[in-house]
Amino acid sequence: MVQAVFIDRDGTLGGGNEIVYPGDFKLYPNVQHSLKQLKDNGIKILSFTNQPGISNGLATKEEFDEELKEFGFDDVYICPHDPGKKCACRKPRTGMLLEASNKYNLDLSKCIVIGDRWTDMLAAEEAGSFKILVQTGSGKESLRKFHNKEYFGRWNQVTTDFIAHDLNEAIHWILHES
Repeated sequence: MVQAVFIDRDGTLGGGNEIVYPGDFKLYPNVQHSLKQLKDNGIKILSFTNQPGISNGLATKEEFDEELKEFGFDDVYICPHDPGKKCACRKPRTGMLLEASNKYNLDLSKCIVIGDRWTDMLAAEEAGSFKILVQTGSGKESLRKFHNKEYFGRWNQVTTDFIAHDLNEAIHWILHES
C-alpha cells in the first residue's frame, strides 16, 4: 500500500518550465480533484520542491506553504537554498524525503515521487521510492535527454517506473493500476 506521494510543484502541479511565485501560480486542469482523490483514499500528499527564489528574497517559505496547503497538501517540504550552496535538501539530494520519512514514520519504499525533472527521479531512486515522470513542464525535455543519453554517470543510470502524460494520469494510475 502506498503510504505517501511526494509531488514536485513547478511543471508538475501547474505553472511551466520556470518558477511561478505564489499568487500567480495556477494548477493544471483537474489537478485539485486528483489530489483530493489521493486524500480520499488515505494517501498522504506531500510537496517537495526546490525554491531558490526564497533565498533571493523573491518570495517567502510561508507564502509557498500557505499556497500548497490550500491545494490540499498534508505537508510541504521546500529547499529554499541557492543551487550553489550544496545543501542536503536540494533535489536531487534526498533531504526533504528523509525529513518527511522521519516526521511521519514513512517507509520510503512504499512512497511515490512524481515530478517533471530528472532531479526528482534521482532523489526518488536514492531514497528507494517509486518514480513517476510527468510529461508536463520540463518532463518531455527530461525524457528526451534521457533517451538521447545526454545525462552522464548515475544521471543516465536511473530510469522511471512509470511515465504519465500529466499529474492526473499519474494519480489515476496510482489509484487504479499500481
